[in-house]
Amino acid sequence: MKKNIFVLSVLISFSLIIQAQVNNPIVTAVPSLSIAPDARGGAMGDVGAATTPDVNSQFWNPAKYVFMDSEAGFSLSYTPWLRKLVTDIDLAYLSGYWKFDQRNAVSASLRYFSLGDITLMDQLGYDQGSAHPNEVAVDAAYSRMLSDNLSGSVALRFIYSDLNNGMNLTGGTEMYPGMSVAADVAAYYKMPIALQSTDGNLAFGLNISNIGAKVSYDQYQTSNFIPTNLRLGSSFDYPVDNYNKFSVSVDFNKLLVPTQNNMTAAEYSALSPLSGIFRSFSDAPGGFSEELREISWSVGAEYVYNNQFSVRGGYYNEDQYKGNRKYFTAGAGFKLNVFQLDAAYVISTSQSNPLDQTLRFSLSFDLFGLKNLLK
Repeated sequence: MKKNIFVLSVLISFSLIIQAQVNNPIVTAVPSLSIAPDARGGAMGDVGAATTPDVNSQFWNPAKYVFMDSEAGFSLSYTPWLRKLVTDIDLAYLSGYWKFDQRNAVSASLRYFSLGDITLMDQLGYDQGSAHPNEVAVDAAYSRMLSDNLSGSVALRFIYSDLNNGMNLTGGTEMYPGMSVAADVAAYYKMPIALQSTDGNLAFGLNISNIGAKVSYDQYQTSNFIPTNLRLGSSFDYPVDNYNKFSVSVDFNKLLVPTQNNMTAAEYSALSPLSGIFRSFSDAPGGFSEELREISWSVGAEYVYNNQFSVRGGYYNEDQYKGNRKYFTAGAGFKLNVFQLDAAYVISTSQSNPLDQTLRFSLSFDLFGLKNLLK
């Protein structure tokens, strides 16, 4: 597959900014950090801030880990990305956690986003060799139960983005790998709700992710914001009886990144990450109404039978002038003893959306259950 470095940049941005009618999109470096990595959250419309805890909570809200039933587990997830455009872009994700007592947990994840094989060309069209661009993020989190119903978490993340894999074009601008260090701050609250026949659970979640340094590909002549994101969510879990359980969840997301078209390139590069976060609430060219357009929302539902079979569905909505990602999702899961297999599928509402038919797969293992099984 032949692509030059300019096409490569377009592909990266295209994964998050899709339709031609996009007006004032918020563009960030390392956009792969915003891709939902696991099949359970992906099957429910990309929700996860307040859903019941699972092994992949590291991406959605690591504060949920202290409420896990099992003491330890890990998961492997795989997503072929933008398959309607190319055949060799994919995301691999590894996550795991350990509850070392009833009130404390540690967790970690590794994300690897590959953009396949790239043939680089100079400005005259001559072959400059091949590259294998990729983006990597590794993080670790600590979670603590602050009360019987409330928990909090902090995470630290190292981000590495290599877009041309050490290859530079003759006569072109040299590119270097971009690096950043970022942090997440998260909270999770759940409370029982007394119903006529049984008790349900109402939960709320907050995760401010990727608070960190900007990324530069030209030794800080210019720099770009990473996708700092505010995620708020709520979920209601209703056990119908001993065998059937139903839940519905909703998430709201806002990128805490300033709008670039209000500044010169020099001003944008000089703006600090913290200033960018505060500025992102009031810098939309269209005023408050456009600020509201920058909030995307998603809703999802899950039905579980006997804690073994799961059916999921959801919908994700983004304003047409801020990316126009609108799609339904569906998926299923199967749990047997110490492992669980989940799959998710994206059904776009627009035929021109390259996210259409995106698949996700996750395979999870309960290490505590495996330990007991081997005794």
